[in-house]
Amino acid sequence: MPQDPTLYPLVNACLNALSAALLVIGILFIRRGNEAAHKKMMISAFLCSVVFLCSYLYYHISFEILVSYAGPAWGRTPYLILLGTHTVLASIVPVLAIIVIRAGLKDSREFHRRWAKRLFPMWMYVSITGVSIYFILYVLTDSAAIALSS
Repeated sequence: MPQDPTLYPLVNACLNALSAALLVIGILFIRRGNEAAHKKMMISAFLCSVVFLCSYLYYHISFEILVSYAGPAWGRTPYLILLGTHTVLASIVPVLAIIVIRAGLKDSREFHRRWAKRLFPMWMYVSITGVSIYFILYVLTDSAAIALSS
């Protein structure tokens, strides 16, 4: 694994963005009746999320870097709300994804369809807010620079 801690946040944001794109493509495929392509996209989105999780955990465990919000005071509360909702849903989505994917693979169509309709917006929210959090901490504010300099 690369030992440059500045690499991981960008890679993780890209993995989140890629996961979101694969989810949207997967939905488009199923709406057009292409189950085989839908299955490939959704499994790819899940694997992308698994790689993200491994990279995220490796980054935080190996480098022990904690980036705290250091932007303008008016943005702190909205950021914390965004982070809180992201974190809660990020802990739920993997479990639901495994259940929904398993149901799809076992051809439990009604169960799969019903729960996938609930999972999709949550998973999209987690992916998009993951990218948003990256931009807030690493692009729009000095949060990361402060954390990396200490």
